[in-house]
Order: sequence, then structure tokens, then C-alpha cells
Amino acid sequence: DDGADRPADLVERQFRAPAPNRLWVADLTYVKTHSGWVYVAFIIDVYSRMIVGWQASRSLRSDLAIDALEMAVWNRRRAGADLGGLVHHSDRGVQYLSIRYSERLAVNEIVASVGSKGDSYDNALVESFNGLYKWELIHRRGPWRGLDDVEFATLEYVEWFNSRRLHSAITGDASYTTPAEHEAAHYRQTTPALEPATP
Repeated sequence: DDGADRPADLVERQFRAPAPNRLWVADLTYVKTHSGWVYVAFIIDVYSRMIVGWQASRSLRSDLAIDALEMAVWNRRRAGADLGGLVHHSDRGVQYLSIRYSERLAVNEIVASVGSKGDSYDNALVESFNGLYKWELIHRRGPWRGLDDVEFATLEYVEWFNSRRLHSAITGDASYTTPAEHEAAHYRQTTPALEPATP
């Protein structure tokens, strides 16, 4: 319903975060296969550009986005992260505004943020990632048979993107690093070293 209340835009095109798990962006994209469309949802941590959650499906139902969110929450909580106060930013897609998705955000103390209608610039970071995903994987290795091969290739791509693909935009200077290394460097600087045990 266009008249219904929606979350405010808490990001306002400022895709910067001071640390991991402060701002996530979410979106989904389409992949044409021989057996029909496959839809892939991603959640990216803005601080490091790390893909923290993703899911592929033959359906655009809310489960697609919810499963990506559940993966992101599980991955970060498993690593000991506190997600309270994290901002989750998306477009106005029905998957992200659904009651079930909103409830999953609330249960995890994640704050919803939504861009304006029909403006891709309001979710530009993840839209840019979708372009990379299509250019670096989908268009280069297609055509695709169906869900299974897209899902397996995406799994490999996510591991490569997070652990081995060098990025220049992460650090804000001319140096290149991977999302995983950028986060590891952050935690090395912010986590006190353990004192050696005294005899």
C-alpha cells in the first residue's frame, strides 16, 4: 500500500560505516537460465564490502530475502558480533517491506532503513555490487541451466569476492585489500591483545 508507513531513509546515500555490523545494504537481482529466471539476494556489510548473506531461488517470495538475512545474522553472530543497532538499508521491494522480514529485523534488534521509490542511487552500493556480480560471474560463465548451477557458482564467487578479490574503495585511499583482510585489520586494531599468563 503506497499510503502505508515505511521506515525512514537513515542512510541518505552516505555509504560509509565506522566498523563492521553498523550498516548492511540488501538487494536482489535476476539471472536468466534455460529453465527460467533465478533470483539471487545479497546482503553486504558497508564497512568492508563483505557479502555476509546471500540466497538463490526460483521464487521472488519473501523467503528469498529472509533466508539471505538469516545467513547474514548467523554468520555474524557465530563470529561473536553484537547486531543491536545495526542499520539494514534496502529499496522498497515487497520482500524487504513484508511483515515477516520486518519481524526478523526487529527480533535481531536491527533497524530498518528504506530508500525512496524508484531511485537506484538510494541503494547504489549494492546496485553496484549487482553489476559486478553480473559482469564477473553471470555474463562470463553463462549460459546457465538453472538454479543449481547458478547457486553453486555464486557460492564460489562469494568466497572469492570476500577472501581474494582486491578492492580499492574499501580503504578510501589508493591501497587495495580484500573484504576479509579489511575486517581482520579492524579487529586487530580494536581488540586488546591478551596478556600472557603469569606463573
